[in-house]
Amino acid sequence: MSGFVDQFWSSTIDGLTIGSIYALVALGYTLVYGVLRLINFAHSEIFMIGTFAALGTVSMFGLDAPATGFLLVAVLLCATAAGMLAAGASAVVLERVAYRPLRNRGSNRLAALISAIGASLFLQELFAARIHNGAIHLTGRDYINTDRVLKKSTLFHIGDGIVRADKLLVFVAAILMMLVLDRFVNKTRLGRGIRATAQDSESAVLMGVNIDRVIVLTFLIGGAMAGLAGALYVVYFEQTKNLIGFVLGIKAFTAAVLGGIGNLRGALLGGLSIGLMENYGASIFGAEWKDVITFSILVLVLLFRPTGLLGESMGRSKA
Repeated sequence: MSGFVDQFWSSTIDGLTIGSIYALVALGYTLVYGVLRLINFAHSEIFMIGTFAALGTVSMFGLDAPATGFLLVAVLLCATAAGMLAAGASAVVLERVAYRPLRNRGSNRLAALISAIGASLFLQELFAARIHNGAIHLTGRDYINTDRVLKKSTLFHIGDGIVRADKLLVFVAAILMMLVLDRFVNKTRLGRGIRATAQDSESAVLMGVNIDRVIVLTFLIGGAMAGLAGALYVVYFEQTKNLIGFVLGIKAFTAAVLGGIGNLRGALLGGLSIGLMENYGASIFGAEWKDVITFSILVLVLLFRPTGLLGESMGRSKA
């Protein structure tokens, strides 16, 4: 326990940072589940696409040193926009190719789940491919690094914890985006359509809601949130690979379940909680136990509180 006490503030800051990324990815899981009652297991690869788009954008600037001033703002905005656009567009294509044909045929949820797993594996292998001399070689499985965008300088201390600019950026961006999304879903006409579909899709159709448009919008928003998480991940960790979303995606799914899958605020709470618990656990048991802690939490939540901490779906949230 001495390690926990000595590293408490450091673990808290790091936990909130990585937990913010989990929360943004968890939003995609919870949005799609709230509307379709479907677990989109290919969502982790949507996050991966966002990281590649952001990394490629950062590399285009050819930074020799961390950016400052206007250049820093330009790099961050471009990387974020690229990640959100690429991931959002990929999520929409995924819905049209992998899910809509099954939905139109009235297939059961098991078929959609199998389709999601197949799409996930396809995207993993697609981004592992490298073209050399006109031939495709599956050799791109190593980490790809990018230039440093932000200086890893200390802004201030909280106890033994160090608050850096990149950590603060990740946390603040996640909170702000969560507030924007929560307001959009609860206050706008399109948001009301999403909530109506989540609550009762048949009644929503009778009230004039275009279900297909709502579903596309849901995938687009969820993908964009994963793309933002991907851009922040690249700024923070400065690397990616084709399997980068696999474990992180499971942790984000755990966060969605912990907070109450189908609940937007629950996704934020679950993500931050998972980030904190795995870092606290690592300070007690060692870093090699991080993943064990996360998956143990998933099992315990499913056993004792399958509805999550908040449990209320967005279809029943207050306007």
